[in-house]
Amino acid sequence: MKHMVSIGELLIDFLPEQKGKSLSDVKTFTKMAGGAPANVCAAFSLLGGKSYFMGQVGADGFGDFLIQELQSAKVDTTYVKQTDLAKTSLAFVSLTNKGERDFLFYRNPGADQLFSEDDVNYEVLDDAILHFCSVSLLGYPISKAHKSIIINAKKRNAIISFDPNVRKALSTDDTYYQSVILEYLKYADIVKISDDELSFITGIDHLGESIAFMKRMMIPILIVTKGKDGVDLYMNGQMIHEDGFLVDVKDTTGAGDAWIGSFLHQIAFHDDIKAISESDMAKYLRFSNAYAALTTTRLGAIKAMPTKEEVLKLL
Repeated sequence: MKHMVSIGELLIDFLPEQKGKSLSDVKTFTKMAGGAPANVCAAFSLLGGKSYFMGQVGADGFGDFLIQELQSAKVDTTYVKQTDLAKTSLAFVSLTNKGERDFLFYRNPGADQLFSEDDVNYEVLDDAILHFCSVSLLGYPISKAHKSIIINAKKRNAIISFDPNVRKALSTDDTYYQSVILEYLKYADIVKISDDELSFITGIDHLGESIAFMKRMMIPILIVTKGKDGVDLYMNGQMIHEDGFLVDVKDTTGAGDAWIGSFLHQIAFHDDIKAISESDMAKYLRFSNAYAALTTTRLGAIKAMPTKEEVLKLL
């Protein structure tokens, strides 16, 4: 079985204890571990896989907390660094009554943005799954580290997984942000993208045309998630659809990360992802739909992720 290496942001999510209010009206927050690439690592390891997270936090209490949270999720933190040059990044979140989110980030720069590839043992990338997102591609040393690590991983026969996970609040230039995502798509063997991100990334408002644009990029496995409406996967000229699950949604934070983390855990048992059968792939999509759905029934990301037994019960 392949192991996972994930690189990017690791930060504190402050989730509101009052839903349906703007950030200005929220009175109290709950501290949670966050950062999409770290969440993906946690899902992979909680399901029984071996995962390593590469990133950086501050040499402060929040940084200590985040490292402890990853370790409690069985993530290997060998490549998590701490620095006193910047503080651990923070994200304050507001939730609608349906669990949808709005973000306010304290991260300019945050400790995660100053991460460099120094001290990384590249051998950990051998025959691995390398996962990354777009938030850490917008400048600072961590962007350069991504490029170096991704190129090195390609040479070491790693499977490259990219979830753009667009956060427009972190960029003042949408055109530049879009161009960065398009540049990194060319490295990916697996791309997971939500349907509401397609128009931003492709510049095309029509859903069918934006998917056609993505398919022309010849990504071996292209996944379009659609929330409660399920997921479409495109590979080998075929499209596989699996419906979602209706659950009582409390918080959508980390649901997409839980989805891709559980999906990558399942394909980690295959040496050749292009040879995965349509029937097996459909099973993997259904499991990940259930895993992500259950994550939304609790507050937070890592702490909200279900056990395999809970998923099998829902299935």
